[in-house]
Parts: sequence; C-alpha cells; structure tokens
Amino acid sequence: MPKTDFPFDFDALTDHRKRTKRELINDGSKRLKKKIAVLGGSTTNDLIKTLEIFLLAEGIEPEFYESEYNRFWQDAMFENAELKEFSPDIIYIHTSYRNIASFVPEVSDSAETVEQKINERYSYYEKMWQKLASDYACPIIQNNFELPPYRLFGNRDCYDIHGSVNFISELNRRFSEYARNNQGFYIADLNYVASCFGLDKWFDNQAWYMYKYACSLDAIPSVAYNLSHIIKSLFGKNKKVLALDLDNTLWGGVVGDDGVEGIEIGEETATSECYKAFQEYVKKQKSIGIMLTVASKNDHENAIAGLNHPEGVLRPDDFIVIKANWETKDRNLVATANEMDLGVDSFVFADDNPTERALVERSIKGIAVPIMDSPADYIRTIDRNGYFEVTNFSTDDLKRNDMYKANVMRSERSTEFADYTEYLLSLDMKGEIKPFSPVYIQRITQLTNKSNQFNLTTKRYTQPEIEAVANDEKHITLYGKLSDMFGDNGVVSVVIGEIKDSVCDIDLWLMSCRVLKKNMEYAMLDTLVSECKKRNIDTIIGHYYPTAKNGMVKNLFADFGFEKIKEETDGTTEWKLSISGYENKNNVIKVNTEE
Repeated sequence: MPKTDFPFDFDALTDHRKRTKRELINDGSKRLKKKIAVLGGSTTNDLIKTLEIFLLAEGIEPEFYESEYNRFWQDAMFENAELKEFSPDIIYIHTSYRNIASFVPEVSDSAETVEQKINERYSYYEKMWQKLASDYACPIIQNNFELPPYRLFGNRDCYDIHGSVNFISELNRRFSEYARNNQGFYIADLNYVASCFGLDKWFDNQAWYMYKYACSLDAIPSVAYNLSHIIKSLFGKNKKVLALDLDNTLWGGVVGDDGVEGIEIGEETATSECYKAFQEYVKKQKSIGIMLTVASKNDHENAIAGLNHPEGVLRPDDFIVIKANWETKDRNLVATANEMDLGVDSFVFADDNPTERALVERSIKGIAVPIMDSPADYIRTIDRNGYFEVTNFSTDDLKRNDMYKANVMRSERSTEFADYTEYLLSLDMKGEIKPFSPVYIQRITQLTNKSNQFNLTTKRYTQPEIEAVANDEKHITLYGKLSDMFGDNGVVSVVIGEIKDSVCDIDLWLMSCRVLKKNMEYAMLDTLVSECKKRNIDTIIGHYYPTAKNGMVKNLFADFGFEKIKEETDGTTEWKLSISGYENKNNVIKVNTEE
C-alpha cells in the first residue's frame, strides 16, 4: 500500500487508489462517518478520490457530495434539495486563481475601479459563506488563491494596483480577516501549497484546457493532503504529543560516547545549526500546546546533561516525561502514555534510527512515525505531515503542557497515601460547574471533538451547534473546570441534556481522561441533578454507545445508580435514574465555592 504520509509518491497514490482504499477499508479500523460537500470552481473528481484515501488513513470514512463543474455559487446560493438532503458535516469550497483571473484589474482602470473590483469579488464570496453558514450550520473550508502563472508588470506586479499579484494578495488578506472574525470558517491555504509545489509545476494549461483541473494532476495529492489536515483536526484526529529521541535527533552525536562537550548543537557548523533549528521548532510546538516527551536509549544523567547543553534550546523542564533508559522504545512510549492518561495513538515518535522507527511502528497501532533521515529535513517532515493542525485555539491549549506535567506530579503524590480518599482530599480540589458560557464555547467544542475514552454517546458538535444548545431553554448544559494544589486543569467535562416534559435525556457526557478517578464525574452528576430539580424534572435518561475506545465508561451509569432499561445486540444501552431522594456522591471536590 502506498504511503499516506509525507513525503508520499504522487504516482503510486494515483495509480493504486482503488487498491489502497480497499486495503484501508478492510483493515478492521472503526472510523468516524462524515459527510463532506465539495463545491468546486473546477473539476474535483480526482481531488475527492485522493482526499478519501487520506481521510480513511486518519480514521474518517467520508461520504461526498460533489457539485457539477464550476457550480459552487449556484449550489450555495440557490435552492438545492439534493444538498439539503445530504446534510453535510463540512462544506469545502474549492476555488482557485482560475475563478478570479477574469476579474483582475485592467491597466487602464482607475484606483477607484480597482478598489471596486476587489470589493465586488470579496463580497461575492462573503455572501456565499454567510448563506451556507445560515443554511447548514456546519464548518466551512474555503481555499484562498494561489499566485498567477505570470506577472504582467514583473516585480512591480506585487505592489502596482493593477497587478494580478497585488489583487490576489489583497483578496487573500480579506479572506484571512473573515476567518479570524468568524468561528467555524477555515482557510485552506492553497497559496502556500502551490508555493511549496512550485508554480511552474502547479499550473498545467493542458490539464485546464482539456479537463478543467485548476492545477496539474501531480499537484492534486498535495491539495488533498493539506485539506485532510483541516478536516481531521476538526473531528479530533490530531496528534497531541511529540515524543523525541535524543542522540542524532535533538543533537548530533551520542552524548554517552562523545560527552556533552562533543555533541553538535549551536552555530559552529552547518550540522550543529540543523539541530539547533530543529530544537527551536520543537519549542514553538510546545508554545501552541503540543506536549513533549523523550524516549531515548541513554543513561538518564547523560540525557539530562545533553538537554542542559548551553547552546541547546530545549531544557528538561520542557518535557512532561523523560524516559532515558535501556528499555525498548515501544515499551517506554506505552509507559509514557499510561502516565499521561493518553492513548499512545495520539503520539508522534521522531527518531533518526530506522530500526527503532520500524520497531515502534510495528508494535504500536496508530502512532505516527515519520521518516527522519536528514537533520536538514526534520522540520519540513514534521510540518508537512500536519500532525498538529490548528483549527481552534484556546487558552487551555497554551497551558496544556503545564496541566499534564502537574498530572504526572499528582500521580507521584498518590504513592504517599495508603488511603485514596485521603489523597484526593489532600489535593484541595475546587470545581466550577455551570451552564455553558461564551468564554468557554471554543474549548467546549474542542472537547466534544477530541474526547473518546470517557465519552458515552461519542457525539460531535460544531461551534454553532454548541452555541445553539447553550441558548435553547429545552437543554441543560454544563461545563466543568477542575483545579487543585498543582494547578488548573481548565474545562475538562461537558454534559448536554435535552428536556422532554419531566425527563432530561442526556445527549452528551464526556470528560478529559486527565481528571479520571478524581470524583469529577460525581460532581457533574450532582450538579446535573440539582439543575433538573430546579426545572421540576424527576427522571434522567442516559445512553451508552460502544466504540473501540470508550469501553471504560460502559458501566458508568450503573456506578451512578441508574437502572438499565434497554440493551441492544451491539452493546448499546439505555439507563434511567429517578432523582427523588437522590444523595450527592461527590465528597472531595469543593464545587462553585466562590458563590
């Protein structure tokens, strides 16, 4: 099966698409089923077929609606029964330079005419986005525009008001501004993809004139791959942890053999600069919430000494867990994942040694193991694979490393106590459990698309859908924050219940695994019961839909004291709780104490 990560073989992906699709579908994986509407300004058939391969590899099984050639505007703006019935989870608008080439200013245009043309083109797209958002309330992905195949004014084209480069750059700037100001709207950076591919190879006039492909056939995998990063990020398929080898990965040489003074890192040579640049890049990943760990065959003391090299950028404190020992790396990675309460399939493992990479890839299903053969290409390899694509970004993301590091400290503290309840009380935990608040909507949306293990119904919500239930009196919504002596975990739990007469039907109940066994689930239930009593609700109905990952909550409702009232052959269960006489179950978390 052809590789589906960067760098991939364009010809192999194209030539073996059917076989690759068949092998992926038959690999036994359970995948999210999602509907994607592709509204094209050019031919999109091969783009869709290639995108399908990348999404299947990321655990998403897509179903597509494809507009007819260059009918994106009509499909969006006019009554479309077929698209309405399709009910997309995501809408992707695949437009390109070809769709705006005829609107580029003429040399004779006045400054006012040029401004009018820019305003008209931008307004054309903005109206379409607003209509789609209103009609379908789902995420919208819009291409920006690649640069033109030629420059009439040469280098002046980028700043002359009549230049096509200037025209495109201004439209792209306005598209970006709209994305900044409108949640649920995302830019697929076609301009960057085309630049990486090379404009001379990107534009294929023969493919355009004959088949109306906006780019060359060889460029389609790059476009599809870039688009797949946004889609898998929106559906919670991002990686969370970058696990790093040390010797010849973060520095040149072997610290145990060469000594700290002998490893290559810094500004002295071209090789040492490669490693320093990679450490700088890794440090920036941490700044956006990517968690860093070490998996290295080394003496621990040597590893720490290497990380304290005066010319290095990363320090021991930048890592949540450092496994520097002589265990196999697959075992160390699994142990690290367990300590962090994460699935090891949320890890990316970066190691220069092909033997170590092969062992980890063979032993751990779902882990990403990029090819790290040349230090000069380390950054490009991690970056182009889009493991950590950012579609939504919250203050909790900024604090994620500190949160997980504190979790490891909590685990270490627990060994000091013989009685677990005493340990929990010693943490001095404080909970904030309240109805959805606008300030946390983005984080709540993130959680609904990321949490898999502690997720009873596994339902996913877009931000507009979260906002809608928050403002609907027929729903009870709760978010839960938890802090303790080691720090603030941020928003870690979400409950959505639909009110039906005197019944609250739980549509969503999830919790971050980093607060497992802290009684947070009981605190959430206590608050839910309290909210139900305020609304004269006497019964709560719960549902459990089994997946490959959420078996840990199979018996949660039984633990809560619910009565099982239905069970399907696939393991789906339904539960009921009569709240008359209910007694609070949480006795270790102080909830809403500021009130």
